[in-house]
Amino acid sequence: MSDEAEPKRALVVSSTQAARAAEERLRASYDFVPVEKAEMVVALGGDGFMLQTLHAMLEARRIVPVFGMNLGTVGFLMNEWRLERLDRRLQDAKIFKVNPLRMTVHTVDGEEFSIPAINEVSLLRETRQTAKLSVEVNGRVVLPELVCDGVLVATPAGSTAYNLSAHGPILPLGSALMALTPISPFRPRRWRGAILPENTAITFTVLDPVKRPVSAVGDQREVRDVARVEVKIDRTTPLTLLFDPEHTLDDRIAAEQFIA
Repeated sequence: MSDEAEPKRALVVSSTQAARAAEERLRASYDFVPVEKAEMVVALGGDGFMLQTLHAMLEARRIVPVFGMNLGTVGFLMNEWRLERLDRRLQDAKIFKVNPLRMTVHTVDGEEFSIPAINEVSLLRETRQTAKLSVEVNGRVVLPELVCDGVLVATPAGSTAYNLSAHGPILPLGSALMALTPISPFRPRRWRGAILPENTAITFTVLDPVKRPVSAVGDQREVRDVARVEVKIDRTTPLTLLFDPEHTLDDRIAAEQFIA
């Protein structure tokens, strides 16, 4: 936006055809700037597009605040779509900082990948056979053999996504915690996951990676045939989300605990 309309210069980005139509309406009312000059981003779409936008900034190593408006399905990370008084909404927006996860993946073939994840890191079986994993927490083996369809590590921001579907706990924002949640566990039968401090380092080792292959997924990026995956919080690249004061992310996460 222009300096007259808003102290921060913004770029608008969109995903679906409906979002692109909304983008045209915004551009007709406000003066947006190119990406290299933007001091914030207005993202139009759903939660998936918000994650794409944040990951694009991580890859470009140019991180600015993002204000999302929901034109998707759930829109958990988004604000309500409204064209009116957008400049005022951006000025009054509440700031929320997100530290993404960082997974370091070692494959069976000896390749190594370092991938950020804002919601969760998931390990998933690739075939009909269950995965067999060992789990280490801060270098100590806590589960010598976990037999399951998979396992995930979720941040508080991602705890209401895949983690909740896998019967994991909802984590309040600012709790400085991570959820370690199994996906359809078979052994140990009574283990249903753990809540860990966010400074914890978690390592998964695939016990039979050839016979029982496993993939690792960081939000939307997958690496197949993994042998070992290390997961921890990355404090070097904090992300900034902007929310309307009356509709903040921490309020939405708290409210999810009372939905039947």
